[in-house]
Amino acid sequence: MSKEQDLGEIFPKGEKISADYFTGTAWLTALVPKDETGRYTVANVVFEPGCRNNWHTHPAGQILLIIEGNGWYQERGQPARSLVKGDVVVIPSNIEHWHGATRDSGFTHIAITNITEKGPVEWLIPVTDEEYNGVH
Repeated sequence: MSKEQDLGEIFPKGEKISADYFTGTAWLTALVPKDETGRYTVANVVFEPGCRNNWHTHPAGQILLIIEGNGWYQERGQPARSLVKGDVVVIPSNIEHWHGATRDSGFTHIAITNITEKGPVEWLIPVTDEEYNGVH
C-alpha cells in the first residue's frame, strides 16, 4: 500500500489534478487510462471538502459511481443534486455540468468517460463561489 493510500480507500489517491480546471484540491488515479478500443477511460477522483471542478461537457457522456463522502452534481439551469455513497449519475452527451464535494465532506467517485474524436471533456469556466454556495 502506498503512503498516499489511506486504509479506508479502495484505490490510491493518485496525482494532484491541475488547478486550471478545479477550485480546491483533487487527485486522480487512472484505473483504465484508455481501453483497447480507445472509446473510454475509467478514473478514481478524490475531492477535498469544498473542492469542485469547472463547468464542463463530455462529447459522448460520462457515468459517475459515488464511492465515498458527500458531493454535488449540477447541470446548467437545474437545481443541484446531493450525492452520497452508492449513487450513480449518468451524464448525457454535451450537457454542461459540474460536480464536487460538499463544504464539510470529502468526496470520491469513479468516472467512466466516453471518448470521441473531440476527446473526453471540454472544460469551461469555473463554478463561482456564489453558484457553489447557493446549492442546498
